[in-house]
Amino acid sequence: MLKHVGRLITNGRKVIVAYRVVPNEPENCVIVTTENLNAEDHDALMKVVESASGQDSTHLADAMARTTLPDGRNMLASFHRTGKMVKLETKQIEMTPTTKSVINLAELNQIIAEQEGVTVAELAPKPATGETANVVAEVSDDTVLSNEDLAAQYRSQADALFKEAKALREQAEELVPTKKKASKAKSPESA
Repeated sequence: MLKHVGRLITNGRKVIVAYRVVPNEPENCVIVTTENLNAEDHDALMKVVESASGQDSTHLADAMARTTLPDGRNMLASFHRTGKMVKLETKQIEMTPTTKSVINLAELNQIIAEQEGVTVAELAPKPATGETANVVAEVSDDTVLSNEDLAAQYRSQADALFKEAKALREQAEELVPTKKKASKAKSPESA
């Protein structure tokens, strides 16, 4: 069983839930869409999810705040600054702790709140200091993204990746131009 792993109900895209509940907004959560991460950052995030620290954390963001990415940046702060963390309604997320079990995040939060004898709002992360506090505050101030907003974000990221791929292709061509195969011209006799 693996905590913090889920998917979007609308399209089945895999997500990692950083915050199950947002302060003052118990109907919202903060997720990281894994498909938008480069391979190194994805692997680093999955190591945190699978780690004892990640699995012991009520909110995965706590473990993310203590983790650095392969390039040395703080994971939580970097994902926030680069737009990898998105606030959504909890009812839009299905948690998938195993391949055979699925539960809506809104329902899961309600069950946990009942077990702990608190409200869903009280499940939100407690006030923190430093970078974690800034991320929680900034994410809380954002508005919930609609499907249109998400689509625009995906298109923007795709455009940026396309431009980067084009630039890399041009650099490679400058270093070593692609050798074009000589085409065999048909001789008049073979025609």
